[in-house]
Amino acid sequence: MHSTKHQIAIDDNVATLHLNSFHYGIAGSGKKVYIQAAIHADEVPAMLVAHVLRGELARLEAEGKVKGEIILVPAANPLGLSQVVHGAPFGRYDLSTGTNFNRAYRHVADALKQSLAGKLGQDAGANVALIRAEARRVVSEWEPQDNAATLKKTLLAMAIDADIVLDLHCDNEAVLHMYTGTPLTEAVQPLADLMGARVLLVAKESGGEAFDEACSRVWWDLQDHFLDANIPPSCVAVTVELRGENDVRYDYARQDADAILQYLARAGVLDIEQRPLPAPQCQPLPLDAVEPLVAPHAGVLVFHKRLGEQVAAGEPIADIVNPVSGKVTPVAATRPGLLFASTAHRHLLRGMHVCKVAGADSFRSGNLLSS
Repeated sequence: MHSTKHQIAIDDNVATLHLNSFHYGIAGSGKKVYIQAAIHADEVPAMLVAHVLRGELARLEAEGKVKGEIILVPAANPLGLSQVVHGAPFGRYDLSTGTNFNRAYRHVADALKQSLAGKLGQDAGANVALIRAEARRVVSEWEPQDNAATLKKTLLAMAIDADIVLDLHCDNEAVLHMYTGTPLTEAVQPLADLMGARVLLVAKESGGEAFDEACSRVWWDLQDHFLDANIPPSCVAVTVELRGENDVRYDYARQDADAILQYLARAGVLDIEQRPLPAPQCQPLPLDAVEPLVAPHAGVLVFHKRLGEQVAAGEPIADIVNPVSGKVTPVAATRPGLLFASTAHRHLLRGMHVCKVAGADSFRSGNLLSS
């Protein structure tokens, strides 16, 4: 194992910050895996899972059981970790630009459609190697204009040519759930089974240029463009939401890390004993079938339903109670589904996020992710 420090903040007004990455195995000896935790900075469950992974990967490397290359970034956002608002960490958005740390990554497919014209054929292996080389070049030529973009370039440069990308997050309050590209559904289902995910949400394009799609969507975008070339979806990128932000427990972290190691074993990256897959706790659902619910007016949020419960269309999930006017308004989904995520706040203003319900029938379009 070796570690690398990457300089992020370099202007005159911000102290220099460093991003640390830990490298296991040998580059080029097998599949490349990239794992990062907490791009939204204060996603503590993700950092704890990365901590457990770090110890396990060091042990496995010492035992000669790492059969590829694994890069682990246990705290992916030093900029966000340095931000404090009214005494609380604030890591979702860059305060200097207002941008989400998990949006606006460089989508290299647009540049590759030009640079690869006439160079791809039916040899899938040759195509994959050429696409990865070109993708590395395009990312290296990205000229970021601010510190947040510098961070994004640094992270993407490590991941753009990986076979597997695991982006570890957490929600406000949630059951364990995942996001991935529709073409990757079959490859990701074993990870969902191993981790006991209650929801696996899939989309060919979710909008906003999130990190996982910056790594994975390039492959099917190029296949759709170069129709005569053989371009397999060669990066299995997944956003893993490790329950809620307060679910910081050693038992959760150990079982999540163990599931990830089992998944890497099934991918041929780790030489460890593989256990049988557990029974699935979810089937893939379209991301455009998720219904986000918001508060109709200000008041106290009181839930009737618990996370992980099925809800019927029109069934009250929660009430918004205005203690001044006495007005009580139920909040309900218009479609049936699983209540899988909610806000951790219990007093809301009008329009604030209440919860998300994952249904089965597509009905939304446009940007499918929250801001």
